[in-house]
Amino acid sequence: MKKTLIGSMLLIWLMAPLFAFAGVPLDTVKANANSVLEVLRDPKLKGEAGRKVKEQKIQAAAEKLFDFVELSKRTLGLSWNNFTPEQRKEFVQLFEGILKDAYVDKILAYSNEQINFTKEVPLSETTVEVDSVVVTKGAQVPINYRVIKKDNEWRVYDVVIEGVSLINNYRTQFREILGNNPPEKLLETLRKKTGAK
Repeated sequence: MKKTLIGSMLLIWLMAPLFAFAGVPLDTVKANANSVLEVLRDPKLKGEAGRKVKEQKIQAAAEKLFDFVELSKRTLGLSWNNFTPEQRKEFVQLFEGILKDAYVDKILAYSNEQINFTKEVPLSETTVEVDSVVVTKGAQVPINYRVIKKDNEWRVYDVVIEGVSLINNYRTQFREILGNNPPEKLLETLRKKTGAK
């Protein structure tokens, strides 16, 4: 799977230091981003022991930031209906593990790129897309973040980098596996990838 691309999406999303138009969704993300940046910059968290603590704190931040159930549902699309409640629960857990691993790997490689948030676009009463541009040494990369409001909280359910959606990227891969196979086949594939039994 395109771990580098997905990891980059997650990294860029987290690194946002400032927002051009502050709304509740942006404030929520900003607080999360700042908490992770503090972890990354903590001089006490060096070496292997420090790395372990960083990983734990970054994963905790990811749990607050992402709506893994919503992300899972949208990634599977109509195939979600073919999974039993038990299979859905396992899928969410396995998929969450894959995303967190990619997230942590990229966050720990944080290198202070500049991120400029340009606008916040309502998609519906409960969803908002935040547009931004990441400025690197050689390019300006457009990134869009989609957040959803549930139980009065805003959480990420998709990230789009240069037109490539996190959800659509995985949906295509999972659809290939599910095309002529039952849900158990996809779960088996993800178990192998994550080392789960």
